[in-house]
Amino acid sequence: MGIVTNITYDTFPKQHERKDQEVLVCFHYDTTRTIVGKVVRDDIEAPFEMIILLEDGRYILSSECMWRPI
Repeated sequence: MGIVTNITYDTFPKQHERKDQEVLVCFHYDTTRTIVGKVVRDDIEAPFEMIILLEDGRYILSSECMWRPI
């Protein structure tokens, strides 16, 4: 658990324009097996997290996969 100064009950980091856009995701450099996802969070300030909702319902961090815009 941690504390991020700009995430509070009523504040949140500014989001990139990529938020809500669809992306194509693959794992372990295997571009022959991809899955569509939607960017649900993409911070442009601390803590600089990007979260993707995959079409099968899983949530992943951008650091756990490779992705590109569709």
